[in-house]
Amino acid sequence: MSTRTAPLTLDRQTQIKRKVRWDLLPYWLLLPSLLLITLVNLYPFFTAVNYSLTDGTMLVNGKFVGLQNYSRLFQQADFLHSLWFSFIFAFFGVFGSYLVGLTFALILNQDIPGRGFLRVALLVPWIIPSVVSMVSWRWMISDQTGPINMLITSLGFAPVYFLSTERLAIFSVIVVKIWRSFPFMMLSLLAGLQTIDREIYEAAAIDGAGRWQSFRYMTMPHLFNLSVVLWILMTIWSVNDFETPYLLTGGGPSNATENLIILAYRYTFRRNDVGMGTATAFVTLIILLILALGLLRRQRHAD
Repeated sequence: MSTRTAPLTLDRQTQIKRKVRWDLLPYWLLLPSLLLITLVNLYPFFTAVNYSLTDGTMLVNGKFVGLQNYSRLFQQADFLHSLWFSFIFAFFGVFGSYLVGLTFALILNQDIPGRGFLRVALLVPWIIPSVVSMVSWRWMISDQTGPINMLITSLGFAPVYFLSTERLAIFSVIVVKIWRSFPFMMLSLLAGLQTIDREIYEAAAIDGAGRWQSFRYMTMPHLFNLSVVLWILMTIWSVNDFETPYLLTGGGPSNATENLIILAYRYTFRRNDVGMGTATAFVTLIILLILALGLLRRQRHAD
């Protein structure tokens, strides 16, 4: 009896070992790539942490100063202004692009003539390279010879210098940001709308619900989780947006449209203060993490 069961037990153990090895094979194959990705991401991160704790420049490492760069940063008037502008820019950029994107998504979700053409046409602001779109916008609104000011003067009004005063420059940068970002919101929300079963709206209509009630109590709850993800992504992209304010206004006038990323660039490459520049970048990272965690927590509570 024992001589018959022993080989069976041995074969069984061999099969288990082979199965375990086979199951672990994908992980072993992925291990070199995972190690490389980890190294590529973690090495610059910890190097930047070290830079933020020193008083070095682009050419000199500098000495360790601890949290001195961070304490100096919060005493700088330009940092506080950049923090305020980043908040305004991100808030109105996210809110405006979401509102415009949702409006167009609701329109394109209906059976209207030319819907396919409109879907493609409305993606143009998102498809155009940033440099091309920002240079075009700057040409259109920068001076009296731009098309927008030519239209204004043709109507009998005085030209508007959109990029010459602080308030108008901030307004212009936000409008251009909304123009650049709403196609992404529209495309994502349109995909979310198409997953909602139309029978729900038919049942609501039978119960006497109007369009507003259907939108408020059925459409928006179905889009809430998707909307939170879009808000997080768009907030991160807006706070980290370098090309829109920099290419449009250069951060001016008088640094009025300078966000935290442009400030970090100015500290690092114009003032040659790598410590302050990396400290600004890490403060931006912490702010984004807090905002993202807050939105995710709000999403969990809603579920």
